[in-house]
Amino acid sequence: MKKVRKAVFPVAGMGTRFLPATKASPKEMLPIVDKPLIQFAVEEAVAAGITDMVFVTGRSKRSIEDHFDKAYELESELEARGKSELLDFVRNMIPKNINCIYIRQAEALGLGHAVLCAKPVIGDEPFAVLLADDLLDGKPAVMKQMTDTYDYYRCSVLGVQDVPRADTRSYGIVDARAVADRVEQINAIVEKPKPEDAPSTLAVVGRYILTPRIFHHLETIKPGAGGELQLTDGIASLLSEEQVLAYRYDGTRYDCGSKLGYLQATVVFGQRHPEVGAEFDAYLKSLGD
Repeated sequence: MKKVRKAVFPVAGMGTRFLPATKASPKEMLPIVDKPLIQFAVEEAVAAGITDMVFVTGRSKRSIEDHFDKAYELESELEARGKSELLDFVRNMIPKNINCIYIRQAEALGLGHAVLCAKPVIGDEPFAVLLADDLLDGKPAVMKQMTDTYDYYRCSVLGVQDVPRADTRSYGIVDARAVADRVEQINAIVEKPKPEDAPSTLAVVGRYILTPRIFHHLETIKPGAGGELQLTDGIASLLSEEQVLAYRYDGTRYDCGSKLGYLQATVVFGQRHPEVGAEFDAYLKSLGD
């Protein structure tokens, strides 16, 4: 009856859709107002009771490590200037009991390969996978909803949402049947099918809870297009021996891997921001005058 205590954050991707902004800085460090995407994902994991954050990184990703590390010079400067509120925020960005672990993915060989890189740290425990460029806004946090579902059913759980049929070629699509409110049993999963071939419009988004058996399947499946190991293919293989559930999360998803989704998230979170929200909202309304 192991709890989900570890989360994997695959952050080795190039972020080419945001060039030139991501030429020297990871896409996961793009800010929504004043908080980077990766911090939103970590806070979501913390809200689910997860304590070990496993970052699978690549070249030019050092700023992610620096972001969650202690910043002696910055803290000294803030203390010297009497900026106690900012100092407290920097020192307590994540709770003291959180462990940050970094693993280097030498080659970008797909999401499945990135997850497989975390095997030595995960061991024989269930674990979460969060893709930071999917910003999921839910109360309770979407990963908390999913860990609660895992605790009840004790099997892998994939976060899903309905998408327009024309968009199925951008997602892993599941064929599933309802078993409870928001919960469906997956019969099959297909990676990026053409709209006419898609078994449904229920798409997997960037949230997963997986049993450790997934590692066996990721080690035995064959690489797909471009020599990449697809996590979807590993899950499809896992289905042959274990139940896998689809969970229709309660919340809003912002696809911050796209420019439009990133701008939408910036507007929504900007309007909520405790410091500038009211002024920003008034400014947006003035544009319609």
